[in-house]
Amino acid sequence: MTKLGIAIDKKRCIGCHACAVACKTQNNVPDDILWNRVLTEGTDVLDGSVGTYPNITKSFRPQACQHCENPACMKVCPVGATYKDDKGRVEIDYDKCIGCRYCMAACPYNARVFNWEVGTRVTGHDYGEAAARPKGVAEKCTLCKERTDQGLEPMCVVCCPAKARVFGDLDDPESEIYRLAHSGNAHQLLAEKGTNPQVYYLN
Repeated sequence: MTKLGIAIDKKRCIGCHACAVACKTQNNVPDDILWNRVLTEGTDVLDGSVGTYPNITKSFRPQACQHCENPACMKVCPVGATYKDDKGRVEIDYDKCIGCRYCMAACPYNARVFNWEVGTRVTGHDYGEAAARPKGVAEKCTLCKERTDQGLEPMCVVCCPAKARVFGDLDDPESEIYRLAHSGNAHQLLAEKGTNPQVYYLN
């Protein structure tokens, strides 16, 4: 069994948003939508700071779908559009999605977006291999399914200049991500929700 996931080293993250831009480009994400966001912890603004000058701190937390082992979104989907695939990824069958948005309400990570209109792409560029999603469906990070099906890393991992991301199989004891997840220095977001995310954050 394969269980793909990502470990993110928050000490290495520099808040450059390269992961967010790479995600948009690879996955054909419309201009006004983000699958991968870089949050500044302790603030409610983009690239904010905590404290008063000159004593300020800044800590970034990239956040997207957590590809939970026990996903709340899948439990509430009335048509089975949200599912776990054979690589442990949480995916959406856009042909089945009826746009009820139950998955969005159930997700404790605010990781999904909804296509109220047909997405616009100002540049007109044909992004990556991912097909455009239709109007009226939910969408989110797929762990770059088109890439990871070929044994490649997600584009957010490839493009991180600080090497803050590690991708791999959480069920493989020989993998780096397995070592990091079991290092005692890793935590999952909202672990108390019982969703068991496959994204780990290193302190």
